[in-house]
Amino acid sequence: MNKYIRQILTQLALVTTLGVPALPAVAGGGSEMSEVPYQEIQLNPISMREAETLVGKEGVYFFDVNTLEIWAEGFIPGAVFFNVHNWRDLLPKNKDAVMVFYCANPMCTMSNLAAREVMKLGYTGVRHMADGIYGWRMSGRKTEKP
Repeated sequence: MNKYIRQILTQLALVTTLGVPALPAVAGGGSEMSEVPYQEIQLNPISMREAETLVGKEGVYFFDVNTLEIWAEGFIPGAVFFNVHNWRDLLPKNKDAVMVFYCANPMCTMSNLAAREVMKLGYTGVRHMADGIYGWRMSGRKTEKP
């Protein structure tokens, strides 16, 4: 019996006997568990309500860090597709400009990574909208399509 199947059976036995949901412990395709890396750069969150007030404003940039398929389904009006090789070329010259980064939903980490990378470059107005485009759409807010 391979290691992965043994782990799942052990987790199922725990769930059955203790009633404790232990399945997330094997998330990640059965790879070895490791500590979550500590991020020195803390994100500046923004709610959908606050982000909506910034849509279309001069000097405010929205960056969609989703896949091209999700982007094609609709994005926040005026948002720029950020999941490209030359992403640095998309950044404004003004390092104090307000920039809102988002991806699909709170489980998606691509916008977290993008926002932190931009902050490492010295940008100070970086915001992160964790609800992502799915939260935006589900709340009935306006979107655009390419």
